[in-house]
This record gives sequence, C-alpha cells and structure tokens, in this order.
Amino acid sequence: MTLINCAILVATHLSSLAPSPQPVPVPTTQNEISDSYSEKSPPSTTLPEHASYATQFLTPLNTTLLLRVLHYGRILELVSLSSETPTLRFDFASPLLPHPAIADYNGNGLWIVALSSNGSLYRILVPLRDGIPSWPPPSHVQWCHEHVLQAVSHQGEGFSIAIQNASCAAISMPDGSLLRVERDMKDEDGRTVSPTYSFRVIYTWSLGRWRETKYSNRSLLNPLAYLLPAMKRPTEGDAVVSIACCPPPSDVANACTLSRDRTLRLWTPGGGCVVAIPLPAIASEKTLVRDATSLRPAILLPPEPQKLLHAWHGSRGDMYVLVFIPTESASTSGGFFQLYLNKETSMRLLYTFEASPESLHCHLQDFIVDGRMQTLHTVWDCQGQSMLHDITLIYDESSIEDQEWRITRYSPEPELTPAYIDELLLSSGSLAGKLFEAIMRPGMFSSLTLQTAVEQYTDAHRSLPPPYPPQILTTYASVGEQIAAVVGCTVRLTRDPRTGALQYSKYWSALKRDWEGFIARCREIERGARWPLAICLGGSDHGTIVVERERIALVATNDSALEYHRKLQDSEPLDPIAALLELIWTLRSRIDPRTMHILESRLVDIVHQEAAFPFADIIQDQAQRMEFKDKLDEGLEDWVTGRLQGIEDLNSCLRFVIDLIGGLDLEVKEENGDLDLSRMPSVPEWKQALTASYTSATVHVRYELCLSLMTLLFFLADELPLWNPNLLAEISAVFRGVAMLRYVVRQPAGDTITPSLDASASAGEDEVVSQMRNMQVSNGRSGIFPLHSLIHRLVVQYGIGTDPLPASAQKFLDVSGLLQSTSAARATQVEVQFCENLRLLGYREAAREMLAWLPRAPGVTYILGRLWLDEGRYDDAASALGSVAGSFGLQDVLIEDDEKALASILPGGQLFNSEFDYYLHAASLSKTVGAVSQEVFFTQRAVSVAPPDVDTTTLWHVIIRGLTDLGLYEDAYAALVSTPYNRLKRECISQLVYRMCEENAVERLMSFNFAGLADEVEDALSFKARNADPRIRPFYSRILYSWHVSRGDYRNGERSHLRSRSSQASQQGSIFTAALTMYQRARKLANLIGDPSNFTSLTELQLEAYVTSMNALALTDQKSAWIVLPVTAETEHEPRKRRKLSRHIPEDKYTVGKRDAEIVELADMQYEYSLLSARLELIRRDPTLLTGGVLLLSPSSIVSRLTQVNLFDMAMSTARSLDVDMTDLFGRLTTQCLRLSHNPDVVIAEDTSDWLLTDKVSSWPGTPVNRGWRYLRQSLERHDGAETDYKYSKIALETILGFDRSSPPPPWLIQSLEAQHPEYLIRTCLRYDNLEYALDHTLSFMRWSNERMVQEQPKTASATWLPYTLIDQVLLAADSQEGLTSREEILRKENYHRIVVPFVSIMSPFRKSFMKNWYAIEATPIFAVVGLAVVGCGWYLTRLARGPTVVWTKENPTPWNDVKQNENIKLLAVNHQFEKGWERRKL
Repeated sequence: MTLINCAILVATHLSSLAPSPQPVPVPTTQNEISDSYSEKSPPSTTLPEHASYATQFLTPLNTTLLLRVLHYGRILELVSLSSETPTLRFDFASPLLPHPAIADYNGNGLWIVALSSNGSLYRILVPLRDGIPSWPPPSHVQWCHEHVLQAVSHQGEGFSIAIQNASCAAISMPDGSLLRVERDMKDEDGRTVSPTYSFRVIYTWSLGRWRETKYSNRSLLNPLAYLLPAMKRPTEGDAVVSIACCPPPSDVANACTLSRDRTLRLWTPGGGCVVAIPLPAIASEKTLVRDATSLRPAILLPPEPQKLLHAWHGSRGDMYVLVFIPTESASTSGGFFQLYLNKETSMRLLYTFEASPESLHCHLQDFIVDGRMQTLHTVWDCQGQSMLHDITLIYDESSIEDQEWRITRYSPEPELTPAYIDELLLSSGSLAGKLFEAIMRPGMFSSLTLQTAVEQYTDAHRSLPPPYPPQILTTYASVGEQIAAVVGCTVRLTRDPRTGALQYSKYWSALKRDWEGFIARCREIERGARWPLAICLGGSDHGTIVVERERIALVATNDSALEYHRKLQDSEPLDPIAALLELIWTLRSRIDPRTMHILESRLVDIVHQEAAFPFADIIQDQAQRMEFKDKLDEGLEDWVTGRLQGIEDLNSCLRFVIDLIGGLDLEVKEENGDLDLSRMPSVPEWKQALTASYTSATVHVRYELCLSLMTLLFFLADELPLWNPNLLAEISAVFRGVAMLRYVVRQPAGDTITPSLDASASAGEDEVVSQMRNMQVSNGRSGIFPLHSLIHRLVVQYGIGTDPLPASAQKFLDVSGLLQSTSAARATQVEVQFCENLRLLGYREAAREMLAWLPRAPGVTYILGRLWLDEGRYDDAASALGSVAGSFGLQDVLIEDDEKALASILPGGQLFNSEFDYYLHAASLSKTVGAVSQEVFFTQRAVSVAPPDVDTTTLWHVIIRGLTDLGLYEDAYAALVSTPYNRLKRECISQLVYRMCEENAVERLMSFNFAGLADEVEDALSFKARNADPRIRPFYSRILYSWHVSRGDYRNGERSHLRSRSSQASQQGSIFTAALTMYQRARKLANLIGDPSNFTSLTELQLEAYVTSMNALALTDQKSAWIVLPVTAETEHEPRKRRKLSRHIPEDKYTVGKRDAEIVELADMQYEYSLLSARLELIRRDPTLLTGGVLLLSPSSIVSRLTQVNLFDMAMSTARSLDVDMTDLFGRLTTQCLRLSHNPDVVIAEDTSDWLLTDKVSSWPGTPVNRGWRYLRQSLERHDGAETDYKYSKIALETILGFDRSSPPPPWLIQSLEAQHPEYLIRTCLRYDNLEYALDHTLSFMRWSNERMVQEQPKTASATWLPYTLIDQVLLAADSQEGLTSREEILRKENYHRIVVPFVSIMSPFRKSFMKNWYAIEATPIFAVVGLAVVGCGWYLTRLARGPTVVWTKENPTPWNDVKQNENIKLLAVNHQFEKGWERRKL
C-alpha cells in the first residue's frame, strides 16, 4: 500500500483559550462511598487538567461538542467548538468509568450518560438553545438523575460502558459478562413491554422504571454451564478490554465486546452472547467463527480499557464492526484491522487489512469511520506525538491492493533540546533572556505546563534545608514573572578560594544547567499533555479533529510553502521548476549552525539599516567580511556551482522561489475588496487559535526557505552586480516581510488588557522580568490563565477564521501586507497600517520592532512618534512628530507610496492641508497623553505658522497655561506679555498667579513687574484671600500682605463703596492692604476653630496673622493706625464691641445696597491678640480645658485661670492689655511669696513654680525667697501706681497680714504705702490687731506731717488737716488694750503726748462755752421723751418694712409664701397660740 502525505496537523492548547470554569457539583445519594474515594490520593503520573478520555457529539443543528474527562475521572467537561459558549464542567463524587457519552434528547437538550466507580449511573440533562448548550437549566427541570446499579460492586475496576441511547446502556463486567441497563418501555395502551428472557439470562432486577439484565459470556452452544453455577470459573482472558455499539441515534441494539484473549463477542438484547469469534494474533492466521468450546489460549491483551472496536449501522439495518488487533512483535506495522458485518445474530468477516508501515512501534489510541465517505481515520501515539492515518474502506478483498494510507503529521517544529539551546545561545543577549523568550514562544509550552513546571521547581528547592532564596517565597502576579524570577535564583557568583577572582565561567555554566533542568521538566510535562486521546469528525465545518490530553488539533491541507517544505524534508522528487529550491535547501542544510547564525544576523542588520548603497554591493561586502565561501565544506562549492550550471532558466526558478515564499494561493489572490471587520461572523476561539497556529507554521516554513535563498545570494555575492536590481530588491523585500512575520508569530501576547509601563522601575530590575512585562504576559490573575500569542490576537482583531485553515492563514498574510512590498527601500501602505494596528492594540514592543525593519518614511516616523507618546518618551515623540511636519502644505513633497501610507494612518484618512493643521493635530495628541511640554511646543509651532486670518486666542491660552503648568513662569510671563489679546491677559493672569503661589514661587512672583496688570494680580490674590481656606497652603493672605508690603502700601482704606454679598460680586472690589489682609485672615481662622484637635495649630496661625497686621499698622502714622472692614454676622458676636462707622455716619448717607462697616484700631488688635494668646497658653497647659468652654470665658476669668497656674507674667500682660483688675493676681502672688518664705523646698518642688525659673528671675542673686519677693516688688512697681490707687500694694499688704500677723511686711511695701496711703496703712494695722504697727505708723505719720508743716508754710486751712478720727481710734485702741509691751507702751504715751494733750488744751475753752450757752439742766426730761419716741417709731417702721407683704427685690417677689402655719406675723396674737414668730431672712 502506498503512503501519501497530503495534509498537516495544526494544534492549540485548550488551557490557552479560556480560564477554567467553576465546576457544577453533581448530587449523589452515596455519600459514604464518595468520601472513601475523596481520601484516595490521585496518581502522580498525570496532571489533573490532563484529560483521560475525550469524545465528540454533533447536535441536530451541526454544533460540535467536545466531552472530556479531567481530574482523574472526577471532572466531566463539555466544550462547544462551534460557538463561544462558556465551557461547562461537572464535578462527580467518585471517578467515572470508561466511557461516558452524549445522547440527543429530542433536539431540545442533551443527555450526558456516565457511570461512576461507586456504581451510580448518571443522566445529566443539558438544555440546548439554538443548538448551543445553555446552563443553568430552568429551575423546574430536574437536570440530574442518578440510578444506583445493583449488579456493579463499589470497587469500580474492570467495568466499561457503551451508550446506545439515553435510555439504554451496555456495561461490561470484570468476569466477561454484560450488564444491560434500560428504562421500561410502554406500549400504546400504557402497558410495560418486557423482553423475553431465556435461560442465558443470569437474573433480571427492576426498580422503578429502570431494569438491569446481566448476560453471561457463554454462547448458545454451552447452556449447561449455567445450570451448574459452581462450574463457572471466570479467567483473566474473559475480562473485556473494549466494548462498542452503534452510536446514537441508532435502531441497532446489539453490542460487541473484545476480551483479553482476543475473543470478539456479539450481544443481543434478548439473546445475550450469541456469537464468540476468536481473533488471530497476526494477520496471516485464518479467522474462523467457532463456538465457545473451541476457543484456544492466546496472548492476552493489556487489561486497561482500549479503543479496539468501532461499530456503525449500515443502510439496511445491519451493523458493521471494525476490530483492531495490535501486533507489538510485528516488524511491518503496529497491527491489523478486520471488518465484520453483523446481520441479526450472525457475524461475517468481510476482509482484513494491515495498518500502515508508519505505525510500527506506535500505539493506536482511537479510530473512527466516516459513514458517508467510507473512510477510516486512526490516530496513533508516535513517541508522544499524534500521527493521523486515513484509508478508504472497501467491502471485498479484490481491491485491497488499491488502498492507500494517507498520513498526516505535525509540521516540524524545534524542540528545546540541549543542541538547540546551544544554537540559541549563539545570538547576542543574556542567557536567561534568550531561554525565557524561547519557552514563552507560542505553541512551545502551554500555560498549564509552565505553571506546573515552575511549581515543581519551587517545591524541589523548598524540600532542601533552609535558608531559601527570597524569590522562592515571593508571590507573583503571573507564571511568566515567577519563571523569570525563580529559575536560576539559587545560582550564586562565587570567587576562587585561592585568587579571589570572580568565577564567571562556573556561574554561567551553573545557570545554564539550571535553565536546562527547568526546560527538561517543561518538556516532560508537555510530552504528557500531547498524548493523543481520540479522533473525531467535526462535521463539514471542522473536518477531522484530534483530541489530546491538553490540546486539540485539526487536519488542514498544506499550502504551497508547507507542501514543498514537506517534500524537501522527506527528500521527495520535485518539479523541474523547483530545482533551485532543492539546491538552496541542500546548501543551507550543509552549512554549520554558527555560520548560518552569523549570516542571519548580518541580513537582519542590513535590512534594519537605511539603504545607502545598492543591495548587491552590500551583500558582496558582507560576504567578503565574513569570508562566507571559506567556511563551506570541501566540495560543496563545486557541487553548488555544477547544479547551478545545470539549471537552464535561473531567473524563472528564482521567480518561482520568490512566489513560493512571498506569494499567496490562487483563491486568496482572486478575492477582491477589503475585509469588512464589522460584518465578520463570529468565529470560535479555538478555530482562531488554530488559524494562528497554521499561520505560524507556514511563516516558519517560508522563513526557512527565504533564509536558504539568501544563503544562495551570499554564495553568488560576486555575481550579484550583474543581476537585475529589481529582482534583488524584491528578494530583500520578501526577506524583510517574512522576517517581520516570523517575529510576530513568535511573540506571546498575554492578556488583551495592555499593562502600563512602569517608568520608575529601578535600574537594577532583572532584564528578563522587564522584557516579560513588555511582552504582556502578566495579568495579575492567579490560577491557570490563557496565554495567547500575538498572531492569535491579530487573527481575532481581523475577524479571520471562518474559512478553512489554509484560506484563513493566506487571508491573514494578505491582510497584513508584509509580503506585498517589492522593495525594502520603501514602506507600503499596508505595512504601515499593520504597524499602526499593533500600536492601537497595545503591543508596543512588537510595533517598535516592526518599525525597526521599515525605512524612515513619514508614515513610519509618525507611528514611531505615536508609539513613543504611548510609552511616555515625550521628547523623542516630539522630535519624531516634528520631523513629519514638512510633509504637509507643499505639493509633490512626498512620493505616491509615502503619501498613501501617511494618509492611511492620519485622522480622516487624508493629509493635512498645511503645517498649521498638523501642528494642531500633534498638540492634541500630546494633550491626550498629558505631555504638556510637547503640547506647548507644537502649539508654539502652530502660532508661528498660523495664517493671518486665524484667531489664535485659544492657542495663546494653551501656551500660557502649559508653561504655567510646567513651572516655566518666566516663559509664561513673557508669553502673557507677548499675546496681543488683552482679554486673554486678564483671564490668564489669575492662573499664573495661583500656580506660582501653589508651587511656592512667591519670590519669583514678586519679582515680576506686571506692568499694567497689577490691579488684576491684586484682585486675584484678594479673591483667594477671601475665599480660600486659611489653613491650607498656600496662605494667600500672607502672599497678598507681601504684595502690598513690596509696593509700600501698609494701610489703605476701602474704596468709596464696599462690596455687597449679592449681585454686586461683579463690581470692582476694594483694595485690601497689608494690615487688613492679615486681620481678615485672623478672623477667618477664628471662624474655623471648631475641632479641639486643630485648635493649637489654628490659633498659632491666627496669632501670627494678628502680629503681622499689628506690625503693618505700626509702620504707619499712629493717627491713622486703623482699618475698615464690613460688618458681618461674625463680627457682631465679638467679645469686645468696637465703635462703628454708623455711629458717625447717618444711615441715609450710605449707597443703596451697601452694608455697615466698622473701624478696627491697633489697640483692638492688641486686645484680641492678648486674649487669644492667654487662651492658647491655658490650653497648652491643660488641653482638657477645650471641653470645658475656655473659649467662652471672659477676660477676667482667663486672667484668673492664668493666675491659678502661676503664669504671672502672662497674666499681668494680659490683664494690662485687656484692662482687667489684677487684685486677685497680686493676692495670689503675695501668697506664693509667703509660702516660699515659710517652706521654700515645697514650693520649688511644685510643677507651678516655673515663674521662678524664667531667665530673668533665675539670673537674680540671692535665694529663691529673695528672688520671689523681688519679683513681687518689681511687678508692683510696674503695674501699681496712682492710676490704680495702689490697690495692688494694698492687697499685698492685706494678704501678708492675713497670712501671718506676726510676720512683718517687707519694708519696701511699708515705705510705699506710708508715702502714698498712710491712713490705709494705719487702718489695716488696726483691722488686723497689730497695735504696735498702728502706733508706729501713726507716730511716723505725725512726724512727717509736722516736718512738712515746718518746711512748707500752710497756705490754706486744709493744709493742716490730719485724720484725727483715725488717730482717735488708735488712741482708744491703745487705751483699751491691756498687757502692752514696753515698746507699745512707749509708743502709746508718745502718741498721747503728741496728740491728746495738745488737743485737750485746745478744746477746753470750746467745751466750757458749749456748756454755758447751749446746755440747761431743766431740759433733760424733754430730751429723754423725744428720744424715746423717735426710737420707738423707728423700730416699728423697721418691723413693718420687713413684713411679708412688702416686696423689695426681684430675687424675693413673693415673701408671703415663706410664712408657715405655725409662725406668727402679728406683733400680738390674742386668739391663737403660735409656736414661734415669723422672721424675714432676706429682702
């Protein structure tokens, strides 16, 4: 039989299409048995996400569904291959037995029938909507049905199931018998129709509507074996390894089984095992139909369930059975097939044919027969890779010789073997970067493989003794980042123990071994993922499908490049026109890899550079530099030269090779019109992934062929100047296009969301991690995430995939336009659009690499500028975009290709009319990405080339605003002054002022002249000072203060009118001066004080504003030290009322709509400052006072609190400023001095003794007692005097005498009071019973009076006045005092002689005259009676006034309510007896 290669297998990883969904739990009634299965550890040979079984099903609407069993039989997955329906998974309590299947449910749904190892038969209903699975089902639908089989043990081993339909299944038993499970059928009358059972049926058991029937594996010829059950001895050969029946829907109910002893049995519903055929071990044996008694021992087949049978129904109700018998020991093939025809209870062998010779040493995984085409499709496991063999079936042996096996393989793809890794390392770059890029290539490894490999790698390192590298313990956002960081992290750069030199060679060798070990782990896992499972027929749309453990493959026809590449690989003869193709392939294959790598690198450099010389000269120069011919093997040059001479038409052969590499097939070339992406039908994700895989395969093949052609050019470098330049230009263009496509198909794409580049990444970041982020393989999601390729994303973007794979791939190549160029010196429109599409999709790294291959045409430069804008390289973007400006405005500036290419990527699809329009466009692009500097740059360019009739107001505004935002305030000021629009100046001045204030550039702001704009600056600052929060920087009040001070305006009143709150806001405001500005700031801060936590900070700011305002007023004339501000609701509640202008200006003098105003003088500011300072100091001392209402205390209370905490300096200054009496203050200060005199240690140890620790007091000499009394003396001298009537000295004296009467007051205090208030001093001594001091002070006072009278002659009678009443009191006190001391007696006598004796001698004549002229003895009774009457009347009137009926005060408005029942209010009570009389206790 002839072997023909006609197609190619194209595969994609299922884990790379979509993330794994959450499975739906399947309910079960056998929880105890299910728990025992969950405790068993799964096998370690496969991964959970690697499928163990797969099959497909076609719905009535031709929708292809894929059924897979995952997680060691616990998960059943349903995938739709014809739509984008999400994948559906079911989680079973115990593993499933081979093999679940899908059956149709009247076109409205699907029945998934599965048998679990715990003996449960499940039927899961999946609804269909438009032929597509829909989940979840309606709530009223019972979607899961479970039937527990009685004949199946809970061991779950040796069972297999074949589904005939949703109501019938055949289950093979471990002993070789067959269990048939079916639901009861009803006839037309509703009666159950039971089948007729013979003695061959072991038993029949029914429960509900299910019936289980078990049949023995003995045929009709041996019925006696069942009469004696003890004689039945099942053997290992009876175990069934394969079971098959006609796939649903089918009316044929028969089933076939194949046991380990190679016995084929036919089972019928009513007869059980009716035929048993022993099969030969090799194809040459003659197969006979015999009964069970004639079976002879044979080599047993493996016990695992296998796909060795396939049955399908014929056109006449019969059944065909195809059996495969493996022959492992054969030397020609892997086995042979036998086709049987079943009619009723007979089996007839039609013919036997052998498998293809390519199947030798391979294992058959699955086979299927296409009933319409009568074609057998087989899939083989060939050393871990799928291989598909097809053959057309015949039904007689006459035409066996005409059969041809058609073999389909995967296209050759490089494997990361150690040899291939060495070739990769020949290129420039880091070792880790090149190997990381290799494993991340699309199709090399799946995301599941990479994740599993890196987890195993990490676990292996964690199993070692600690410490662990930090990379092992870190959590990463994606598998790519984890691989880049973890692999090689344990390798360390060491030093030579003898010389201390760094051992770089050992480091690179160890790093390479570590990466090779990781790659070997990935290859091992990937080999298991590519294990074939099943072959399916996907209908007319999909063709033949091969399902592997983790991949799905499709059979596709080779295009021209793939077909010729296959022939070159297999050394098949080619057409004469392809003689040159065979030559260049041989030439390239016989050159060593290092030389080819150097040649390839030089070719890439040639294409990347601008062509300044002819292409032939460049190739000739490079060939001479690398000494190309000297590196060829001996005899190869002569062989190539001889073959070239044998080619008759070299140009035709070259044209053929060029068309093969860069051309498209006929059906694609003939398509007209562009693709309308908006009208493209929906394409399944897996089909688009397969299209990307097919495109990658053909691109790789074309690149290899093109590289072979370029090798020929280097070989013929000396003859190239004689060649046609157009032909060489076309060859270079083809190489460039194929090389660009090769780069695209080798790039991963990651997720569709483009991650932003981190411009602030550290310089020491690992190179591989940085490259990986640029390749967009990081998404931040945990678990198994899709790992798409860039080509896959482009296929999705273009909407390609509806056609067969070859046509779809050719269509993509056509749409990309990379193979349409005829010269590498030009960039075509489609090439430029392709690069722009990459940029729009967010693949910046790929777009930048594509642009590097193209010449610097205007369109390429424009895309490069846009790309740099996207990446944040704004300066480079401005340079690139600016260089394109010369392409607009003039006629015939660009050639036609460049003009079309540039127009295709510009907005609107056409060129701009002038440079002005282009600069506006570039400015808008810069604005979109936030590049302010570039926006200003292009706007300035636009202004410079603007037509005269264009209004550039908006452009000037952009320039001024941009320069301001950039902090270029001098340039912004220059632009502001230069703009010809005065209105724009007024609008932009506030923006400039505000921005400079916000950026703390106040000094630079004050340095600007602002000629003609000073009023606008002042208005802007005034507005912010009034409305901005004074707590937040910038402090506009301070800035406005600085503005006025810098211009010498310390104080100025408001303008002729004040601004109102309502509609007058548009009027020109008042000029706020320095003092007014800061005072208003203080007012605003006072209104913001509400939260106790920010009281201190706000108060400090408020005090600062007061000080600044007072300083400003202090610089002016003191007669004008006042400001005027409007009366607001806040000023009406000030603690101290001020005089208002309304008291002096009548209300009718104000303009309509104006409000009242008030004058604030410097003294008012000082008053508020002192009050606020005192409050702040109190709160600093005791923060709890904030909650006690300290902000509402009166000035006297604040002074009192300061006094209580011994803050005497602040208390005195505050009281002096607030005009508060300091009597209590000096009383407490005197008390402290007295306590200090009696017990200084205790006072000093107190926390409130810091008034003695100030710099001034602590510098005084003496003890703390002396310093304390000195502090009191100086305080009295400073704050006490004639204006206070020395009341503070008086209270000090009283405090001293009241504290200890025996202690003498300080002499300086006595001297002060003797000089100013001698009478008060004498009275105070008398009040405190200090007679000695009273006598002494009286005597001193008399002496001082006498001396004054002597020195100064009295001019009036009052000049000789003395307090004789006080002197009399002193004398009377001295006379009444007993037990006087000697000093007191002396003082008394001296006072008596100085005062009483002279007074008596003087008064004696007056007394004699009075007694003689005014007193008569006979008038004595009259005096007595009148005096008694007056006293009585006064007493009675007093009693009436204090009666209960008289109201004297508001505090006691009803005194009669105080009278109780047992109290008498009358003077005499005649008729009633009271306990007591009433007495008024308060007025």
